[in-house]
Amino acid sequence: MVGAVRRPGPAVRAHDLAELVRLPAALTVPGDAWAGAARTPSARGWAMPAASVLLYWAGMALNDWADRAVDRDERPERPIPSGRVPAPAALAVATGLGVAGVGLSAAVGGRPALRVSVPLAVLVAAYDTVAKDGPTGALVMGSTRGLDVLLGATASPRDALAPAAAIATHTVGVTALSRGEVHGGSREVARGAVATTCTVAALGAVAAWRDRSAPRPARLAAVGLHAAYAGVVARAQARAAVSPDAATVRRATGVGIGGLPLLQAAWLARRGRLLAAAGVAAAGPALGRATRRVSAT
Repeated sequence: MVGAVRRPGPAVRAHDLAELVRLPAALTVPGDAWAGAARTPSARGWAMPAASVLLYWAGMALNDWADRAVDRDERPERPIPSGRVPAPAALAVATGLGVAGVGLSAAVGGRPALRVSVPLAVLVAAYDTVAKDGPTGALVMGSTRGLDVLLGATASPRDALAPAAAIATHTVGVTALSRGEVHGGSREVARGAVATTCTVAALGAVAAWRDRSAPRPARLAAVGLHAAYAGVVARAQARAAVSPDAATVRRATGVGIGGLPLLQAAWLARRGRLLAAAGVAAAGPALGRATRRVSAT
């Protein structure tokens, strides 16, 4: 009918947006920037992790937008294929969050921060839209986490290279394993994830113990947190290596995400920031409780 007005669809609920961006998983993000800035903390140290969280949420929303066709068959319960969040709205959310994250990073860290946050945003978009299912997908995802650590250390990036490498390597292992969440994985990939986790933990613990610039309590805490990280994450991955069915792989992926704060905390402890390390380590149990309402994967 000429002149007819198209009525807008129903408003998107807050819970559906929370599911779209994997809201609880953001608990694992601030530890990246804090670990990167552990040697050179600043008075505005809270703001850069906020920028990281915005970029992370942008990536989650863009992921679901890019996967909307596949999810109709494999994960119809997700917000877009279920009709709870229209695809254009999801893309708008992803774009808005990404712009806000880059803008906040610039406001906090100026041009040095932009030199990290812009490539980070580009890699996030590239992973979601191009690289995810390719042979370099896990490496691209790992690179985003590494850059996220460096984003917190724009004042002194060299000090953050070691934790960035550790967290990036952890992410590569978890991402490679996560590809079996829907149809099941392989024992070889799961064993590779176990080996990756144990290597990251062992190298970190040895380096922390040998770091004579850190006080003994800090070194002990760092070693203990590396051991806890390996115990939590590698154990779940080992179960997937025995039985790589989709449910077991999905649980191991969730544990890999939830165990990351222990690794972040280990690097904070090594720098003598024990209170911050305790706070970051607590994000893992908090994530476990939060994911009972909203999935992190």
